[in-house]
Amino acid sequence: MALRNDRAVQAARDIELVEIEDGYTLVGGPEESITQQHDSDRIPEVDVDQEMLSNSGEDPESWLMYGGNYEQHRVTTADLITPDTVSDLELEYELSVGTGSSMEGTPIVVPGDPPVMYQTNGPNHMKAIDPREGEVLWSYTYAVPMGVELCCDDNNRGAAVWGDKVYMTTLDSGVVALNRYTGEEEWYTSTADHEVGYSATWAPVIHDGTIYTGSAGGEYGVLGFEAAIDAESGEIQWQTDTLPEDEWVGASREHGCGTTWMTPTIDEERGVLYTAVANPGPDFDGTVRPGPNFPTCGTIALDLESGEFQWGFQSSPHDVWDYDAVAPRVLLRDVDVDDGPSEMVVGSDKTGWVYMMDAESGQLHERSQEICQHINMWEMIPHISADERIPFVPGAPGGNDWQPPSYNPETGYVYVVHQNFPQDLYWRYEEYSEGNPYWGGGLDDPASEMPDEWNESITAFAAVDPATGERVWRDWIESEDEFYMWGGSMSTATGLVFNGTQNGNLVAYDGESGDRLWEHEFDVPISASPMSWYDPGEEKQYVAVQVGGSGWLRQGTRGDTLAVFSMGA
Repeated sequence: MALRNDRAVQAARDIELVEIEDGYTLVGGPEESITQQHDSDRIPEVDVDQEMLSNSGEDPESWLMYGGNYEQHRVTTADLITPDTVSDLELEYELSVGTGSSMEGTPIVVPGDPPVMYQTNGPNHMKAIDPREGEVLWSYTYAVPMGVELCCDDNNRGAAVWGDKVYMTTLDSGVVALNRYTGEEEWYTSTADHEVGYSATWAPVIHDGTIYTGSAGGEYGVLGFEAAIDAESGEIQWQTDTLPEDEWVGASREHGCGTTWMTPTIDEERGVLYTAVANPGPDFDGTVRPGPNFPTCGTIALDLESGEFQWGFQSSPHDVWDYDAVAPRVLLRDVDVDDGPSEMVVGSDKTGWVYMMDAESGQLHERSQEICQHINMWEMIPHISADERIPFVPGAPGGNDWQPPSYNPETGYVYVVHQNFPQDLYWRYEEYSEGNPYWGGGLDDPASEMPDEWNESITAFAAVDPATGERVWRDWIESEDEFYMWGGSMSTATGLVFNGTQNGNLVAYDGESGDRLWEHEFDVPISASPMSWYDPGEEKQYVAVQVGGSGWLRQGTRGDTLAVFSMGA
């Protein structure tokens, strides 16, 4: 496939992410969005309906949404790859996506003959791929407004599919719908003004013809929200602010942030969504926002039909450490607990713990044993000058940043990535200015002086028992380059857990013991989350992962590889 002649790939390649004061922006992009068709006639015309989406988690041939299923278990029921056979897993092919940008996404796969994969990467580039052959069927680059200001990178983490369309959030805080058979643009909807700081990087999720999407821009003093959009027309159905007016003091709510910048979790039985809620604003100065700043750094449940607030839980009230909660929530329906809730929402947060909440009420059932170290935790930053600093663990990247956990029904455990690197935070007084960073301080990465208690491991990958909060096993991971482990995990119903490391290793763990059973080494970090499907036409189970940076604030070497592994029956 000659991607050198692909105009959409070339347009994405021409877009350059450049660093500006306190952030990044884009230059060199196209004036209009571009679709390049290659062999789109090979896409089977079978529209995705609600039954397919609701059964996605049970169908070994599907991976139809970012989290694998609505509960965000990130587990496949395909069973060829087991602890006994994983050593035979082989690299089927590597596909260069041709853009060399952020690679933090999870592809989705629509079953068929052939199956069709929809893969995204930064900046707002999507491809339809025949995953048997590793051939591009069409490609698309969205015309992101040049000059859009981004806190961290030009990420895009995945697509959603419904009917004859495929959807992607856009860096200017929008959602774009494409014809999934041709790649041609159908509609675009803006959910907020990117010029005041809003953006969007996550994969949306769709239920019953409605797209659910959130908000980003917590470093720019925006007001967080969750939104529902009609998947056919693009019309906004409801938009709910995350910060209840009666919970905030004075005018502090107006720039109080509380964004929701990862994919929400859908509870079809209760008719609600659960989403993580990020940090309050300004990040490091709590004096201008008295009170707990509910429900920032926590979890909320909203009614799917109306957006009405159901419940909220905070893991770091009145936060001044950037301990926001952002990783997707995991819904568990059958946890074996005496005198406790059997249905739980699991949140793995930047605080370095995992929280098990009652799905019905939001009441905390259990907080896990610590996953990363806690050093100088909750120490207040002296509000004297920027020279007054204290090293913290976990630092601002977490604990668990956006990296999605997975749940393994074979072991009953939840698997999480937590960072374990010291940083210095400092305070400074800062006035809100529209469209500019609103931090009330800053940070040094790494800390200017490492605390003696730090164990020199930069990341931990761990298994947690949601019934008890026990940390069952933990794999400490060091990095000579001081890169963070920046992708999420994927489980199999046969008891395996896959995760990519910042050292370029895709690892298959025994989910029960934490033993490493299989590894494949790449020459750049893995910052994405793997997925899997079974193709009956080939009688093979596949595992796919995107390979390349970015990592925290663009740490890590860039790459542009989609790697696909396979095992035959």
